[in-house]
Amino acid sequence: MIDVRTAHTSALDPGTLAELRHFLDEAFSGTFDDDDWDHALGGIHVLGTEDGALVAHASVVQRRLLHGGRALRAGYVEAVAVRADRRRRGYGRATMQVIGETIAGAYEVGALAAGEDGARLYRTLGWRRWEGRTWVLGPEGLRRTPEDDDAIYVLPGTARLDVTGDLACDWRGGAVW
Repeated sequence: MIDVRTAHTSALDPGTLAELRHFLDEAFSGTFDDDDWDHALGGIHVLGTEDGALVAHASVVQRRLLHGGRALRAGYVEAVAVRADRRRRGYGRATMQVIGETIAGAYEVGALAAGEDGARLYRTLGWRRWEGRTWVLGPEGLRRTPEDDDAIYVLPGTARLDVTGDLACDWRGGAVW
């Protein structure tokens, strides 16, 4: 059975942060880089443990999304992972349910980027694929991100959304979405 707890990044001690980084490096088979780590910090972490060992994680951080002429306060989901030997046991679902509750309580909309494996889970939890074009508002202004079209999912909240419209995220290093 998984034990799920939440904590803000600021409440995690250096040892827990080091354990989390190691966990994410292993869960993403070495493709989790420093930018990904930076993106996962500064918000709420959902930590799933089993017999005291970290087996699942997801975090939600605040970002600004632009849609329909408005800047939306978005809970952006990062670093969703389950230890390889614990996958397909509901641990990802358990962490994402808590993420959804956190988003509902604090943000106008939830958002995340997902591959098809993760997207199947997210859709069962009420996330919707963004059908419109994606953009980033970066140092040079607004720029299309066609490589991210069809990979962005939103969890509707209080914001009025037209999922067939344009959606822009704020700039950051590494993968902008």
